[in-house]
Amino acid sequence: METEDRPLKRGWTTGACATAATKAACAALLTGGFPDPVEITLPGGRRVAFALATSHAGDGEAMAGIVKDAGDDPDVTHGALVKSTVRPGAKGSGVVFKRGEGVGLVTRPGLPVPPGEPAINPVPRKMIAAAIAEVAGEGADFEVEISVPDGEKMAERTLNPRLGILGGISILGTTGIVIPYSCSSWIHSIHRGIDVARAMGFTHVSGATGNASENAARDFHKLHEVQLIDMGDFAGGMLKYLRDHPVPRVTIAGGVAKMTKLAQGMLDLHSKRGAADLDALAVVARDAGASDALAEKIRGANTVAEAFAEATTDGVPIGRAIADGAWRTAAAVLKDPRIELEILIFNRDGELMGHKPFAATHNPSRPRKRR
Repeated sequence: METEDRPLKRGWTTGACATAATKAACAALLTGGFPDPVEITLPGGRRVAFALATSHAGDGEAMAGIVKDAGDDPDVTHGALVKSTVRPGAKGSGVVFKRGEGVGLVTRPGLPVPPGEPAINPVPRKMIAAAIAEVAGEGADFEVEISVPDGEKMAERTLNPRLGILGGISILGTTGIVIPYSCSSWIHSIHRGIDVARAMGFTHVSGATGNASENAARDFHKLHEVQLIDMGDFAGGMLKYLRDHPVPRVTIAGGVAKMTKLAQGMLDLHSKRGAADLDALAVVARDAGASDALAEKIRGANTVAEAFAEATTDGVPIGRAIADGAWRTAAAVLKDPRIELEILIFNRDGELMGHKPFAATHNPSRPRKRR
């Protein structure tokens, strides 16, 4: 029985949930009653309402909580309870943010908020301040403590520990809306990782497609964890940010299949965006000295890994040729002679299968994506 496709459901960011919870708690502190549902204004001007999951008032403070609905996005914070406890602040203090249970503490420079501050990003802070102003007027003085029960455990599934955000998740969002499968949070983490590395004075970063290639690249160069960028499939997202926020030396490391896709001109390396072209790989192998028989084996291989294994058995260095092609694709994005780029290709066992040493990027012609 066929089911009708439906559009993917959008969700709400932790920043939007924290804003709504804060507004409800602030209103209760001032009036004795919690608005439920509570309306807030998103950065784009849209008014949206949230139902309260929990609330409590007493002892000079009020608390409200909202369960985050990430829609159809596979977000680690989907279902999290985002709570805000609001207290009167010192005269002239304005809105002061405090870190509650499950919200991370920033410990490294280069992030949108300085070390020592709770990991509540600038846009959510502005949203919260605007929501308080709606209830209490401009210039009101309040202390706002955001907490997320189990946030510390959730953070283990994010890049926060590597970024130096300890003890919990970040309160994020630039629009208030989560777009399903936009992967914006992952790309956000890539950008913040580069920012932290730059702020800490590192002149070399390494972006890897997965854990095995990251570990191999780390060992190859003896890198600090801050230098390791969890690029995943988003080679384009990392390279475009580096183009505008340069680091003198950049390594891209990956397995044979994803690096073959990069060599063939793909910047989004996810399997849904297309597979490596084995016919094109056979041509590369022929140019590297493969026999007609080997080229046919590569065309008929089940996977790129199998094709590489056949070439290795015959002593044909296709890894070097693929590394060269991947370098050209990536260098065409960077287009900066001040940035030196390196490509490392590893197999599943961490063995080096291809290497393009550091070379200054310029304006090479980018290979066309094959279909």
